[in-house]
Amino acid sequence: MLGPVPSASLVHDPSREELELREYLGDGFSLTSLQQSEARVDEEFAAAADEVSFYRESETYLYNLTSFAMTGTKLPYLEQLTALLEPGARILDYGCGIGSDGLLLAELGYRVEFADFANPSTEYLRWRLARRGLEAPVHDIERHVPDGFDAAYSFDVIEHVADPLGFLGELEQRARLVAVNLLEPEPGDIDLHHDLPVKELREHAASVGRVRGYRIYYDRSHLLIYESGDGAAAASRLASRARIGAGRLRRRAERLRASGLYGGASPGPPS
Repeated sequence: MLGPVPSASLVHDPSREELELREYLGDGFSLTSLQQSEARVDEEFAAAADEVSFYRESETYLYNLTSFAMTGTKLPYLEQLTALLEPGARILDYGCGIGSDGLLLAELGYRVEFADFANPSTEYLRWRLARRGLEAPVHDIERHVPDGFDAAYSFDVIEHVADPLGFLGELEQRARLVAVNLLEPEPGDIDLHHDLPVKELREHAASVGRVRGYRIYYDRSHLLIYESGDGAAAASRLASRARIGAGRLRRRAERLRASGLYGGASPGPPS
């Protein structure tokens, strides 16, 4: 079970999220783009050269990240994380985007550092930090991200990456405590989402170190907080890669069987 929330309260203010984006974009702000952010992002993503180019260059993504931050969806995750850490702890917001989560933690007194691609989102984050009178490093994940953190978290990010186990490895090597949420895939997900092997990733976390908290939110979001262990984590990741790879092959074979492409016969190993 995850613990109780701390006495200090996270202050979620949707109007502040919108106001800051309005101020930052000035005359270029579009309320329609904010209200229809998922559709706009899907359109831009479809036209992008590749995923990395989209994340490096998209300004439309500012609207989608702002719209999502306005919902308060991630507040329970942040509350469970702060229940395990006192203000003053050094925390890494990995895959920070526009930094809404880390800004809330910084205003509670946590020593937050941010990491993501150098892109319009982190440019906006630097502006937000200055506007709120806060100072915090914003690291470029393609250059250098330090380690030695008390905790590293990444909420609603891992479903955007092609190698989720490698992504967990990035968090594990930088902090003693790792917090992520794993989304079960569902119809209608935006195009940016990859299907996650949730069961295998949960098993990996349990094999690396002690699980400090686990809970399912919104019927599909598996919040997982665990200790990152020591040198054994690398060996565990290798074993987890083998399990995840085998699971993907098995699921692909099942889909092929269900499609009838093999006339009902069991197919051989997919290539």
